[in-house]
This record gives sequence, C-alpha cells and structure tokens, in this order.
Amino acid sequence: MLSLWGKRLRGDCEGTGRREFLKIGTLGLSGLTLAKLLAARSRAAEQGSAAKDTSVVWLWLGGGATHIETFDPKPDAPVEFRSTVGAVQTSLPGVQIGGLLPKMAQQAHRMAFVRSFAHNNSGHAGGTHYVMTGVDHPPADAGEPPIRPSLGSIVARVRGASNPRTGIPTYVRLTGLYADGPNWLGASFAPFDTGGEARNNMNLSIDLPRLDNRRGLLGQLDRLNREIDRSGLMEGLDEFETQAFDLILGRAKEAFDLEKEDPRLREEYNRAGTSLGDQLLLARRLCEAGVGFVTLHYANSYQSWDMHEQIKPQLEQACPPLDHAVSTFLEDLAQRGLDQKILLVITGEFGRTPRINGSAGRDHWGPLCTLALAGGGLRMGQVVGESTSKAELPKTAPINPRDLMATIFHVLGISPDIQLLDPAGRPQYLLPPGAQLIRELV
Repeated sequence: MLSLWGKRLRGDCEGTGRREFLKIGTLGLSGLTLAKLLAARSRAAEQGSAAKDTSVVWLWLGGGATHIETFDPKPDAPVEFRSTVGAVQTSLPGVQIGGLLPKMAQQAHRMAFVRSFAHNNSGHAGGTHYVMTGVDHPPADAGEPPIRPSLGSIVARVRGASNPRTGIPTYVRLTGLYADGPNWLGASFAPFDTGGEARNNMNLSIDLPRLDNRRGLLGQLDRLNREIDRSGLMEGLDEFETQAFDLILGRAKEAFDLEKEDPRLREEYNRAGTSLGDQLLLARRLCEAGVGFVTLHYANSYQSWDMHEQIKPQLEQACPPLDHAVSTFLEDLAQRGLDQKILLVITGEFGRTPRINGSAGRDHWGPLCTLALAGGGLRMGQVVGESTSKAELPKTAPINPRDLMATIFHVLGISPDIQLLDPAGRPQYLLPPGAQLIRELV
C-alpha cells in the first residue's frame, strides 16, 4: 500500500525528505518501489513510442456471444436458424442487427459489423487465445498456459509500459481474461490490474487521526506539493521517481476515480444497470489520460454468453445493458471528439451454432464468430463481409484474428514488421505471419 505518513505531513509544513518520499510507490513486494518498477519497465521497452496517440477499448463477451442474435440476425432464414429475438433496422439502409440492440442500431453509422470473422477453434480457452493473440493454441483447452503475448502487452512493449507524458500505465485490465498477459515479453508488460494489488497501491494511506476531514487531506497534499517545489527535492530525483510521484499525486491517478466524472453522465452510462456502464466510462477516462489498451469483460448473471440452453431469456437479460452502455459510450466519444482516437472492439472467443439445439440454446461455433468495431479513425457505417444464408460460414473471404490484430496495429501506429528477441534469442514477429489488414476499414 502506498503511504504518505501522517507524522511527516504536519501543519507546520516541515516537508518530506528523500527517504520518506521514496515510500511513495512502495508495492509491498520485497521492497520494490513503483519508481523501480517504472525504471525496469522502461529499460525493457524499446526506445521511442508509437506515432499515433490512439487507444483501443477491448470489450469481451466471454463465453462466446451469439453472432446471430447480435450482429447477423438472418431474419429470412428458417425459424430454427434465424435470431430468436428478432431483428431491428439500423441507421444504415437495409442493415439489421439483433432485435434486443435498438440503441446500438441507431449508432450503426458509427460502427462496422464484421460478418465473416472466423477461426475454427470452438474451445473457450483455445478460441480466446486465438482472438487475443492471433495464434491458434488448441492445448489451451487442456489447461496449457498461453504461448504468445496478448495485444495489450504488445502495445505496452512497443509504447513503453507507462505513458511518458502522464505516467499512466499503457495497458490496463478492468477484468481479467485468459491469454491477456505478456508471455515471453516479460512481466513488465503485464496489464495494470484495477481489481488487484496494482490498483490498491495507488490508494493513499494516511494516519486518519491526523485528518479532520477530506479538506484536511487535500490541504496536506497541497502543502506537500508546495514544499517539494520549494525545496527542490524533485531535482534530486531521477525521472522514474518523478514519474511515480506524478502517477500517485497527479492527474493520472484521478483518471481511475469515477467520482471525478460528471454525475449526470455517470448516471446516464449506468441507467440500464450492471457494472458495464461504469467500466466503459472508466475506459474512456483512461484513454483520455494516455492509456493505449483497455480490456473489460461483460457477461450476464446466468453463465456468461455460453448459452447452451434457453438462449432467449438469457439474451433478454444480457443485451439491454450492453445495448445501452455501448450506445452511450459511442455518443460520449463523438461529443468529445474522441471517436477518431479510440477504437472500440466488441468480440468474444467464438460464435454460436447456427441451428437452435434441442434445449432451445446454441452451442460453441468457431467457424463464424462475433465482431463489431467502432471509431479509431477507421471507416465506419458498414457491414464487412458476408455469411452464408444460415449464418454457418463466411460466404466472402474469411477475416481471422490475425487480420483483426493487423488492423489494430494500424490504428495504434505499430509497424506490422516489428520483431523482438524471445528469451531464446530468436527474433519473433509480434504480428503473426499471414496477417492482412481488413481493407474495407482502412
């Protein structure tokens, strides 16, 4: 836990010495400090950063969301294949999506629905690994660990694990997923986990008896800042200690605090219930502050999107909050002029079987998967690719996870040819071979 010790923050402004200052940033792991962690990450990172000041928000529909009831409803297919929740007309002429997504339908001009996304791995862990890394890894479903770095960790490796301007982490995980880690890139490029010890370490721990109220805390922090400026202490600290201080007491820390947000906007995000609204609002705040990649996971309270039985009532619970939160997010980005800088990716590990099964549900289906995108400077307001009449397979050329990865590289300004040495000293492409941009989007 980070500490600002009360006995050193007295009303007489006696100041804070270097030893006390370095307690700011203690991670509670064998004396490791945040400053040392930032330094270690920087040493591991390549010099320079990506050219584009862009970000990705990766919204994961874990369990395998149905592609039919979301973005490819097939209203003219036989009843056992078409969407169980109907279809709704979008703001794009002649384009319909699932009937429980009417608000997203009205934002369709800001979205692209990819109807030929496929990879053929119908396992939960295997499909997740494939979509998150661009590499198929069937042993994942037998409990084997990931074998490739995730997209978020690649962004942290290329840009540096922390934003050099704001000190905020480059890769933030709001909820954990399989295969969302750094693998051979090293632990320095793991996601900053808002639900774990990393986030706890950003909370200030003050000797409460020394504080009369929150105003007292603010006053003490203000005096600390003034004393540091007066004494020239910052001039004696290296850049990583300074960065750690800025992260803890500066505006970067505020990006994680939803209490700083307009309460009316926060209420609008959360009007449909669930935590998804807060997660998307937090993702937007983090991207504004310089985060390059944010992952979050939305699932309903039954069994995620793994709807083998009675799919319709589960969708009736899961879809309205998704519909509301995503449409609010897209409207918010547009009003703030961030829709060209932030790319939203909505996907999961696979789609669902085209034919409704005997339990009124749909089973795992990797041959056709769920994917929609919004923003990021890509060409929106279109359907990309086409599926067969019963939503079984891509009818047009398949778009696979490598292609999605290449397109995200493009949005983030990462060279598709970048190579790094793995622990064995062998050069490895960060973008798997064979990847192609989704040309309709760029």
